[in-house]
Amino acid sequence: MKNRIHLIAATLLLGILMAFYGGNPLMGQNTREPLDTASLEGQLDYIQNRTRIYENFRAIREDMFQKIKSNVIDSLNAARLDIATLNSELTERNMEIETLNTDLGRARNERDEAIRTKDSFTLFGLEMNKGAYSTILWIIILALAFFGTVMFLLFKRAHVVTTQTQKELENMKEEYEEHKKSSREKYEKLVVSHHNEIMKLKKG
Repeated sequence: MKNRIHLIAATLLLGILMAFYGGNPLMGQNTREPLDTASLEGQLDYIQNRTRIYENFRAIREDMFQKIKSNVIDSLNAARLDIATLNSELTERNMEIETLNTDLGRARNERDEAIRTKDSFTLFGLEMNKGAYSTILWIIILALAFFGTVMFLLFKRAHVVTTQTQKELENMKEEYEEHKKSSREKYEKLVVSHHNEIMKLKKG
């Protein structure tokens, strides 16, 4: 009795399905349009809405199954192509980033070298920073100023000594001339006196 009931129910369901698939215009030629234009999720929803479940089995026409299978494969291939393209672009971006990092490192080195060169000077063939150069330069300037001051003082002292020596020499010359003049006068007086004495002796 139960088997007969199940058989009758199965026959009725099969008739309903046949009537549904045969009479529904969406399941004819127009059924391919959503499978051609809709997204994959829309296509699955379309299949779900157009099929029925019987004893945990879903009945689907072969052409619809093959169509959605083809669409799924095409979607997977497109996704794989997109992934490959993105991986290629990612590789290119990584190479560009590596190149930019290299250029950035070189630019930083050039900047540091420029700063070091700007803040350094060469003195007597030795490269030194700006602070040390300024210190050595000021030491040299102060040493030259001190040496110039000492030389000026020595020159002034020598000039004073020379002036005093010249004055003393002039005084000695004057004293010598006076002494010479006085000696000559004394000699002349002595000669005159001697001559007078001789003349007196001759007369006497």
